[in-house]
Amino acid sequence: MDINSLIENLKAQGINNSNILNAIKTILRENFVLEEYKEAAYYDKALPIPYNQSISQPYTVAFMLQELELKKGDKVLEIGSGSGWNSALINYITKSEVYTIENNKEVAAFAIGNLKKNKIKNVKVIVCDGNKGYKEKFPYDKIIVTAACSRIPFDLIAQLKNNGILLVPVGSLLDQDLLKIRKKENKLEKENLGKFVFVPLKGKYGF
Repeated sequence: MDINSLIENLKAQGINNSNILNAIKTILRENFVLEEYKEAAYYDKALPIPYNQSISQPYTVAFMLQELELKKGDKVLEIGSGSGWNSALINYITKSEVYTIENNKEVAAFAIGNLKKNKIKNVKVIVCDGNKGYKEKFPYDKIIVTAACSRIPFDLIAQLKNNGILLVPVGSLLDQDLLKIRKKENKLEKENLGKFVFVPLKGKYGF
């Protein structure tokens, strides 16, 4: 499968945001996977990256970015850097700063290397505990968590702007609901977007 086939596949599954599709066409996934998986880069499936982590399947990435309602100028926090592909896509769409947190130094180095190799600027990879967010640059317009949580991470909600959106998979190790949480003054609007399976978050809100 090539990039054009992947794009058509994503469209068939309901990904209709042109900014997201253009980002996926431009920020090529093959440049964020391990060498031995380059030929599989445009199959719609997750692939291994170092240290038992994975790069999510393209549909999952595109679906989450579509639900995140990204706009130009949005300041975004990502929890779980992985390969760096997701933060690169976000940066392409928002044309703004992206802060991505990774607790594993080796995985963070993999993401940093991929971002540099692809000349992606304005994405900062921070090695720290993602459960705590990144107070140095809050509040954020959008926060996306790409690792499974055992419960809603209220520390991250505290770092959202009013009308900001948090996307987070919540549930058990092998069964999570992807929640879309919109912060409105002192209220939270929650929407369940369906079942997904992510690698587990470690720490306060993880497993």
